[in-house]
Amino acid sequence: MSINGKFIGYVGTYTKIESKGVYSFVLDAKKGEITDIKLAAELDNPTYLTVSNNNKNLYAVAKEGDEGGVTAFSLNDQTGELTKLNSQVSSGSPPCHVSVNKDNSNVVTANYHTTKVESYLTNKDGSVNPETSVVEHEGTGPHNRQEKPHIHFAGFTPDEKYVIAIDLGSDQITTYSVDNGALEKVHIFKTKPGSGPRHMAFHPNGKYAYVMTELSSQVVVLNYHVEDGSFTELQSIPTIPTNFNETNDGSAIHISSDGKFVYAGNRGHNSITIFSVDQNSGQLSFVDWTSTEGNWPRDFVLDPTEKFLIVSNQKSNTLVLFARNELTGRLNLLQSGVKVPEPVCVKFLNQ
Repeated sequence: MSINGKFIGYVGTYTKIESKGVYSFVLDAKKGEITDIKLAAELDNPTYLTVSNNNKNLYAVAKEGDEGGVTAFSLNDQTGELTKLNSQVSSGSPPCHVSVNKDNSNVVTANYHTTKVESYLTNKDGSVNPETSVVEHEGTGPHNRQEKPHIHFAGFTPDEKYVIAIDLGSDQITTYSVDNGALEKVHIFKTKPGSGPRHMAFHPNGKYAYVMTELSSQVVVLNYHVEDGSFTELQSIPTIPTNFNETNDGSAIHISSDGKFVYAGNRGHNSITIFSVDQNSGQLSFVDWTSTEGNWPRDFVLDPTEKFLIVSNQKSNTLVLFARNELTGRLNLLQSGVKVPEPVCVKFLNQ
């Protein structure tokens, strides 16, 4: 929602040091600045968030004591105020990713630590029922961080026939059919051993998917086969310079709604890599690296107008605002050092 060129956004955080939960902010598109940062909801470790398509609900991964799960909020799209509806939690660490389908009937979470994908049906008010379906992954990889499955993403395909789970620990991308919240495995795509796939973004045409690898710092371009939910690889392209020899962990990946540019985050190199997309083949060409003006860019987001991009630098405790050239895809710094404690994920209300 936009009120006088102002857009409401939310920041999911770790609460290990000073953060208290979910924070809200306002992007003033006319002035090109982030303002009005405040605590929107007290919650333990709400690292990842998602907003329902109708802007009525926000879902956050959450920790409650020794249990983890998902918390549902009702959302006032005029003020940004959040009101907790309920939580569904179970023993073990909280998930690291949450998604909701377009009609707000089904929420899915991915858990890095417990090796599970969980699916929840929602009620009319957006509150979540106990899990309808739980699937557990198996497998390992050659990297020392791949001693067991580490599921980092669970999200719906554009046609919403499937849920895709991305497993950093076993180098696997698993397709599940989804029927009234019930998940059933239908396909596994294996990435290169040791690559550690993390997050995915689909091209708006629904034919291509882009996967960021955390351990090998690459974007893997996939052809998505809607008839059976399978994938085939088209390209793999690095996100960091060949002469960068320090540790880098790939982070988030997002695509512009016109399908022309893919953006990928690098923690270590501390940059956003910009790629242009060939609309005929789906393949990527390198455009530029842009410094995130901070340490450990965990995630970033395009604002609803897509004239801006906001990065969350986890270890710097900052948000950074860039102007985005919609013709070239390049980013120009507008505002840095905006203080938010332990930021992980940034989301806007939908337009």
